[in-house]
Amino acid sequence: MSDQNFPFEVTRARRAGARLAAVQALYAMEQTGKSARETIRAFMEDKLGIGPNEEPVEEADPDLFKSIVNGVVDNQATIDKAILKRLASGWKLTRLDATMRALLRAGAGEFIVHQHLSHAVIMDEYVSLAHDFFEESEAKFANAVLDNVGKDLRA
Repeated sequence: MSDQNFPFEVTRARRAGARLAAVQALYAMEQTGKSARETIRAFMEDKLGIGPNEEPVEEADPDLFKSIVNGVVDNQATIDKAILKRLASGWKLTRLDATMRALLRAGAGEFIVHQHLSHAVIMDEYVSLAHDFFEESEAKFANAVLDNVGKDLRA
């Protein structure tokens, strides 16, 4: 990515910001029906979204952000199938909260497009985001689904 000249903590924060923005962009795409290209452009113009304190995420890694969003779009059928496999029998993706769908898709997308990242790194990042968005039980749900989806996608 484009973080080679930053100290580790800055790089980590930029990547976390990119992941947050990617979840927000995937959510926005689902709600508005806009394309990945349109949504990425809008997020890039808006400094990659809004953080938990309603402040712009200005230092997010734009390359990571784009790769996650495009990776989900390019692999959505595979991603959705992998998520569905790990839901309770008879469940549909539409039964999940839209934010949860976006978060699970972003995490699953990273398992596919960022093979160089360890399973643990991806899990840590998205479970942390799940805790930002949801109560403990939903964060545990995201953890269990993503852990299994990641293993399935990388098997």
